Amino acid sequence: MGLADGEIERVRVATDIVAIISERTALKRSGTRWSGLCPFHTERTGSFSVNATEGFYYCFGCHAKGDAITFVRETQHLDFIEAVEYLATRAGIELQHDEQSGAARQERKTFLAAMERAVEWYHQQLLTSPEAGPARNYLRSRGYDGDVVREFRLGWAPEGWDVMTKALGLSAKELEGTGLGFVNSRGNRQDALRGRIIFPIFDTSHHAIAVGGRILPPGPGEAAREEAKYKNSPETPIYSKRRTLYALNWAKEEVVKTGEIIVCEGYTDVIAFFRAGLRRAVATCGTALSEDHFRTMRNFAPRIVLAYDGDSAGQNAAASVYQWEQQFDAEVVVAKFPPGSDPAEFAQNDPAGLAEAVSNAVPFLQFRLERVLDSSNFSTPESRARAAEAALAVVAEHPSDLVRDQYLQVVADRCRMEVEALRPRLSRQRANPRSASVDVAPVRTTTPDYMAYKPGVEALRRVIHEPQLLDGRLIPAMFTDLVQRTSYEALATDQPIVHCIDDLNRRGDEWAADLLAVLAVEEPLEAAPGDDVERHVDELVAQLLRAAVQDALSDINRQMRDGVVTAESGLTVIRDVRQRLELLGSSHGQLIEQELREWLSDLGAQS
Repeated sequence: MGLADGEIERVRVATDIVAIISERTALKRSGTRWSGLCPFHTERTGSFSVNATEGFYYCFGCHAKGDAITFVRETQHLDFIEAVEYLATRAGIELQHDEQSGAARQERKTFLAAMERAVEWYHQQLLTSPEAGPARNYLRSRGYDGDVVREFRLGWAPEGWDVMTKALGLSAKELEGTGLGFVNSRGNRQDALRGRIIFPIFDTSHHAIAVGGRILPPGPGEAAREEAKYKNSPETPIYSKRRTLYALNWAKEEVVKTGEIIVCEGYTDVIAFFRAGLRRAVATCGTALSEDHFRTMRNFAPRIVLAYDGDSAGQNAAASVYQWEQQFDAEVVVAKFPPGSDPAEFAQNDPAGLAEAVSNAVPFLQFRLERVLDSSNFSTPESRARAAEAALAVVAEHPSDLVRDQYLQVVADRCRMEVEALRPRLSRQRANPRSASVDVAPVRTTTPDYMAYKPGVEALRRVIHEPQLLDGRLIPAMFTDLVQRTSYEALATDQPIVHCIDDLNRRGDEWAADLLAVLAVEEPLEAAPGDDVERHVDELVAQLLRAAVQDALSDINRQMRDGVVTAESGLTVIRDVRQRLELLGSSHGQLIEQELREWLSDLGAQS
């Protein structure tokens, strides 16, 4: 992470989360909490609540949740460290870095500075160098005027072996750490890119982190260069291909505004979209679309438009796309372009048509299915059967039975067959797919059961907000719901609730984390009129004990039926425990309560 121990917590404690959130939405005090309209989704009635003491927020409408660091990351689209640094600056805190990470941080600054110098040098070469004349002519032929060149900071890498290295005086370590060059077999420093148009790559904070280079097409009478058309920076300490999206630094504002991001294959496609007025396009940097790319895009927008040429759009791993759709709650659609045209050409010739293609983008499965059916022959029964088999193989890849069933009707109509005749074949395709299927976790669409059992929920709420009232009176075994028990065990560590939620998420206990996130911003239920808080808490503990003990007695009954324990010993325990349950709430209540807790603890230790 790069920060010394305790620095993140120091920033959290020093941050006024109400002040931070109030810059985005108006908050009103409601009891000991603050509430208002959610800044993450449109609503008329406020469902957003903030616990200023714990430094946590939760929206009961869209379920957005987190602390001040999370809020800054989501609203300003920063990474974790950038968000911490932003809050530290506001609070007047000078962050301390551990010795090892401090050195790495300084090294990163060095590499970023070297990359920025190189990008500017390449840019000036394109603007002013006589040698870059052919590059300028080529860019003009593609419709790139001076404004485009300056906006995207395009550059030119001269043909010489070490022109850039010598001009900037970069060390061997800087060349290697940035990917701008290397030391050759003779021990000389050498440029990585020569004779290429340079496309700088930036992170979301506008730091130059890499470059891509394109060779010029051969002129009249020239032979084509025997090397790749595009050459990109390698992985470096400042650049990760699987996490970086070209032009996201320029596109993010429009992406957030529209809720849509367009993903292309290359730099020129992105620039074409920008020139056509669609300033929400990005591109992967010489690599296939990955889960990390998808996660990054989903952080900015829920709708992802694949704007590849026809062949490439169908080559994405379908199982992965469907998995990512459900995993990140996103919508993936495909923009359809005229046959034989790529997005850059289409944008240059018909910018209005490009916008229409994006607007009319179709679901990923529909696109793939139409490609199969449109290329099929339906003239004979045999050809229709072959088309149906190919189409069913595509439909079978989708994880949702509801979606598959709707597209099954499409296949039946196009192939002139009955749906019922195709359904068994689709089931066989699902059972024996052409490629491994991907298991996708079910999406929760209803109120989960662990929120339904009120005594457990209210006890957790009290532990969060008024822990002194229940000090020493609860144990994990008193929570019969597993999610509630996991939540209590996290709270029992006496960490701040933000840390409890983080730990639960890291362990994969997302439901327990969600439960704590909700309760952190809710008020404890008030005692009934005429009753005091202590009485209410006593009854709450008694309810939890009764439910937990009854569950334990049911287990003993099952063990008696299965012969695990003898009837004599089992009935003795049941009789003794039930006698104590009858005394719960009497003048001996506190002693009985302690005895029942100890009995439940002993049972847990034995199991």
